[in-house]
Amino acid sequence: MYTARIVVLIIALGAGGIAAYLASGSNNNKSVVVAPVAQLPTVDVLVAKSDIGLGQSVKPEDLQWQTWPAATASNIFIRRNERPDATTQIVGEIARAPFIAGEPIREQKLVKADGSGFMAAILPTGMRAVSTEISPETGAGGFILPNDRVDVILSKHEKNPDRTGAADMVNAEIILTNIRVLAIDQAPKEKDGQTSVVGRTVTLELKPEQAETLARARQSGTLSLALRSIADVNIVESNAADQVRRHSDSINIVRYGVATQTTTQK
Repeated sequence: MYTARIVVLIIALGAGGIAAYLASGSNNNKSVVVAPVAQLPTVDVLVAKSDIGLGQSVKPEDLQWQTWPAATASNIFIRRNERPDATTQIVGEIARAPFIAGEPIREQKLVKADGSGFMAAILPTGMRAVSTEISPETGAGGFILPNDRVDVILSKHEKNPDRTGAADMVNAEIILTNIRVLAIDQAPKEKDGQTSVVGRTVTLELKPEQAETLARARQSGTLSLALRSIADVNIVESNAADQVRRHSDSINIVRYGVATQTTTQK
């Protein structure tokens, strides 16, 4: 009995020693070394905290600093390390073009009002804002919105030189092309969710010579606006004197049962 106990004790001590050895061996295993993540250089850029519409005056709550990777931050962005007081410096300036939330603030899209009205502030150098009357029929049914591009069409009645007492000739020609719409009535920008603006007056952005053309045309006939595709904005137009190529087509106008041939201008 005594011998058996000694044998059991020796076996237990041996098992304990083996377990201790295995445990110490596991602690000697090399741990996996995790490579440190490279930290990209960053810079704080001034961005729009919320949408800023065309013609809107910038308020302090419209701005915030946002961290950007330095490699992707353009030189035209406003950086905090260069202009720490920018949030107060540009407050009160007017947006010449809209900003969306999160978009970096660029001074090229802002203008100081300096006491002038909104329209004078957003007009580019050398351009004029000229208003003229429209109706739903002459203004594309109200689907022309501020910042759209239009052609201006002049329609007028002229005496028929070929037949005495005949119906008047109706001529139409495009007098201005690719003109930017600044406002419809007093709406300088599109309302939230609004897809049309039905107004009585449209304000167009014109060169001085185009303003003269529009003023003369307004006294000689009816003006209509033709909405242009957004894809045509960057099309280069020729000067006002040569910008319209006229093609003569003959049509028959029936008035009071009398058919009269007339010429239209395209």
